[in-house]
Amino acid sequence: MSAPALVAAPVLVAARSRAHGPTAALWHAVELHRPAAEVDGACELTVCGSLARVEVEQAWPTPARDVCPSCLVLTR
Repeated sequence: MSAPALVAAPVLVAARSRAHGPTAALWHAVELHRPAAEVDGACELTVCGSLARVEVEQAWPTPARDVCPSCLVLTR
């Protein structure tokens, strides 16, 4: 019998969405599959499915108040 494989926890960083009409800009979670330097400042698909600009200096979960509720639930 083989030993169970260890699954690495996903690397999550915060990304800021743009405000659209009456919708406020929110912080979202992005799961990194590439080196952080490659995605810093780029728009990426977030955990909840929207597009947001990655800020690798901002850890997830972010202490900000304006955070996407869907991303919070999906990253627990």
